[in-house]
Amino acid sequence: MRDTILAVVIGLNILCGVLTFFIPEMGNFILLTISTIFTLLALFDAFVQKKHSLMRAFPIVARLRWVFEEEREKIQQYFIEDDLNGTPINREKRSIVYQRSKKEIETIPFGTQHDVYAKGYEFVKHSLFPTDHHHIEGERILIGSDKCSQKYNASIINISAMSFGSLSKNAIMALNQGAKLGDFAHNTGEGGISPYHLQGGDLIFQVGTGYFGAGETKNGKRVFNDEIFRNNAIRPEVKMIEIKFSQGAKPGHGGILPAKKNTEEIAKIRAVKPYTRVDSPPSHSSFSNFTEMIEFIQKVRELSNGKPVGVKLCVGNTDEIEAMIKEFSDSNNYPDFIAVDGGEGGTGSAPLEFTNYIGTPLIEGLVFINKTLKKYGLKDQIKIMASGKAVDAFDVVKYLALGADVIGMARSFMLSLGCIQARECNLDTCPVGVATQDDDLVEALVVKYKNERVQNYHQKTVSAVKEMVAAMGKDSISKLEAQNVFRRDKSDKISPLDEIYYN
Repeated sequence: MRDTILAVVIGLNILCGVLTFFIPEMGNFILLTISTIFTLLALFDAFVQKKHSLMRAFPIVARLRWVFEEEREKIQQYFIEDDLNGTPINREKRSIVYQRSKKEIETIPFGTQHDVYAKGYEFVKHSLFPTDHHHIEGERILIGSDKCSQKYNASIINISAMSFGSLSKNAIMALNQGAKLGDFAHNTGEGGISPYHLQGGDLIFQVGTGYFGAGETKNGKRVFNDEIFRNNAIRPEVKMIEIKFSQGAKPGHGGILPAKKNTEEIAKIRAVKPYTRVDSPPSHSSFSNFTEMIEFIQKVRELSNGKPVGVKLCVGNTDEIEAMIKEFSDSNNYPDFIAVDGGEGGTGSAPLEFTNYIGTPLIEGLVFINKTLKKYGLKDQIKIMASGKAVDAFDVVKYLALGADVIGMARSFMLSLGCIQARECNLDTCPVGVATQDDDLVEALVVKYKNERVQNYHQKTVSAVKEMVAAMGKDSISKLEAQNVFRRDKSDKISPLDEIYYN
């Protein structure tokens, strides 16, 4: 095959040369130039380069493989996948985010595309006497235990953790301004508080294992610093503090900021060397057991002047987590909330094995935390935030019914900004300027239009939740229970989720 390809390319080059010799026009010179380039490229592929065997066997032609491989995600999304089989978030769910954020028509024609008789199909049952959705209560939840002096009245839907570094400055500004417009909270992610977070929206200040915005580097080790943390924690925009143990994309690993995305500005905010890959430690240096952890939580609460303090984790070893909650109960000192991340989560870069095979999925993790808090009598004191690929109102209703008090959304809000799920978040090449630090790409995201889309998506989704709750005959979102959501199993039996998870 190599000889055939070379013969064709060289033959075409000779023909172009003959044509140019007899008809010396500009168009023929251009053809000759192109054919010569292809000939030289074919010879290079076949005889000079030795790295790619496919290119040696199929010069030039093999290069098409890299072209199609590079564009594979886009080709599949636009030409192959249907409304329901796309991953991680299918087209139907992406579309509802786009429609709500743009205030476009969000109804669908001609019935559901879901197989309602398939194993795993989930639904809620409506009432013969639905209530008026305009008067549904419970869209805000007061967070703060009896250890907290500055309780926070949170929306049931908030922006989950995404740092400046993972996302662009324009994306962060649009999210925060949208949070201000819609009166809900914006989690900073573990990268610290940047100027782009300070647009007036409520903040959940996340303190990760790297202590960015809350610590410094000493002897090559990231350590917590009381003064640095306090200066950020007492900001009026900061409403809650979240101590991150692990996240759904890479539990037990620590965050990753690729070198290309670690600009001088980001490095200055994080107090690290620019244009180097930044790996957060897998665990905290400030404590190594439950007693020290509780002391650290109390210290953080005091340094922030009594703001709600929570811990974020993806459920792993359940014996450890039960021991932690038991220690909270025994010591009569505890966080104000637990943010539960699902193993299916993730907006940035992570090792494949951690993304795919480590960490409990959200539903099982949420149910375990809820059961354990009730077991030790702490559910009234410690609120649960759930984060794991929630997109539409049914996702929210289901997670609230299973025990969550509030929901955190990350990828959903990225979609509201215009994310097209190109899955280039770790390459610094996000084509819509959401997850990149490339100035030209970032400029494409216009904050004054995108902030409204963030607000619209939040407002319309909360309204959809209220409509669902009203259709179920309830007068408050807080009255959702696991027995209100149903699932079909492989034997075709329909069971409420309380029988599946709580019996």
